Amino acid sequence: MRIALIGFAIIGLLAVSVFVWAPDQIERRLNPILSHAPYQPSAAASALHQRLFLADLHADSLLWGRNLLKKSARGQVDVPRLIEGNVALQGFTVVTKTPIGLNIESNAATSDNIIFLALAGRWPMRTFYSLKERALYQARRLHTMADASQGKLSIILSSSDLKSYLERRKEQPFITAGFLGIEGAHALDGDLANLDVLFNAGFRMMAPTHFFDNEVAGSAHGVKKGGLTTLGRSMVALMEAKSILVDLAHASPQTIDDVLAIAQRPVVVSHTGVKGTCDNRRNLSDDHIKAIARNGGVIGIGYWDTAVCGTDAHAIVRALRYAANLVGTPHVALGSDYDGSIPAPFDTSELVQLTGTLLDDGFTENEIELIMGGNVLRLLTENLP
Repeated sequence: MRIALIGFAIIGLLAVSVFVWAPDQIERRLNPILSHAPYQPSAAASALHQRLFLADLHADSLLWGRNLLKKSARGQVDVPRLIEGNVALQGFTVVTKTPIGLNIESNAATSDNIIFLALAGRWPMRTFYSLKERALYQARRLHTMADASQGKLSIILSSSDLKSYLERRKEQPFITAGFLGIEGAHALDGDLANLDVLFNAGFRMMAPTHFFDNEVAGSAHGVKKGGLTTLGRSMVALMEAKSILVDLAHASPQTIDDVLAIAQRPVVVSHTGVKGTCDNRRNLSDDHIKAIARNGGVIGIGYWDTAVCGTDAHAIVRALRYAANLVGTPHVALGSDYDGSIPAPFDTSELVQLTGTLLDDGFTENEIELIMGGNVLRLLTENLP
């Protein structure tokens, strides 16, 4: 009996370690901040940074189970660090499924990394078999944190919400806000009626695909890499009717073409690089950058090596400069991919590094205002419900 009890105790300790230790260690490994010397911004950069409306289109911070109201020693985004970095608006994007062995070249939809995080994070059982429920669970977590934030975190659902938030922030600068997006329309569980469910949960941006082809479209990293399906065309029309932004991050070239051929509203690319500075399957071609600009869209440049072929602010600014030179600064924005299983050169509290590097590169203050958040503000003001 004693041996049996010892055995049960060991099993119990192992279970506790999986539920408590594993998510922490997994995120520390997947979302590190690269070691760097403390950045000393110039007086001009500091002053400009504090005047800016800063917006980032993409962070996967809800995936990891952290309480985002507390400053964490792991990951790259939380509310205290957003406020410390003067970030006024953060896109919180949810991930519902990624393939084992994820890569940018070719992935099938036959495996599921996120189930392991769901088990380790003690997500509700309904999330084990429904991708829609995984999206809803992460959205509820953000709403719960906003409710408990004592006004530090607001969730933007409409253009009127955004206007009210901007007025409040004039008097209370040490607050921040977020809006919800989805990486991949497989979160619909194959049913367009679920678009209403997700809209009601607060989602205002969705990408047709993530790392694999699905029922609505081909992914840049899928097996077939096709375009929009018949279901996908119906989905885009419904998204536009509900004022949900179509996000072309991770879309195959054919999907990008198909969406732009039918889009009646501006699209967004929430996180990407450009082939002009970093040529790989993940990044946008010149032709697609121009087509998105003609649509009135906004392109968010990411901070990780595959996006910008570098691991510092200079590489990010090089990509921003290339896109701005090609189509103009009104179509360029920030799309960090923070907490998206990337090593980041700095966390969101250190974003003044990017402001300083943009100044050093010769961007004007007006151009920096647009890139660092003004373009996202305009896009959301004009296109939210």
